Amino acid sequence: MKLIIASDIHGSYKYTKKLEELIIKENPDKIVLLGDLYYHGPRNPLPEEYNCQKVADTLNKYSNKIIAVQGNCDAEVDQMISNFPLLKETSLTVSHHHFHFMHGHHLDKNNLLANTYYFVGHTHVYSLDGQILNPGSISLPKENPEHTCFIYQDNTISLISLTDFHIIKERKLNE
Repeated sequence: MKLIIASDIHGSYKYTKKLEELIIKENPDKIVLLGDLYYHGPRNPLPEEYNCQKVADTLNKYSNKIIAVQGNCDAEVDQMISNFPLLKETSLTVSHHHFHFMHGHHLDKNNLLANTYYFVGHTHVYSLDGQILNPGSISLPKENPEHTCFIYQDNTISLISLTDFHIIKERKLNE
């Protein structure tokens, strides 16, 4: 199974179009969105080409493939423009790996389940280390200049630059 895992779009139509290019190029089985889809939030600047409705229209084209969790900047009203549910959190077993998806702002690092990989967003900082994996932000990266997301396939997580779709880093998961 191939997954594209992205987080923290924050209403950026520019980077939603880049994500769509990657979706078309890679044709994933599922697209996992880790929250903060539309609103930019009070602490963030307006992202490039801020247009929540165009972001929703683009994402809705892939609603049959989308698994989405609600972020701290997502509200109930966001469900009204989304043709896919915004879940609090959810899990998926791929091959023999157990993946848990959540935005991350309520993650209790002291109560992680063994043999589970936690995919979170929220910090806008990518990480491929340990049990907690973060694809960074496609629109408002922090601590690094790259606009990023993950591709998971064949027990490997690749951190992808949305600028030119090159692989920044990879991690092979334990088998």
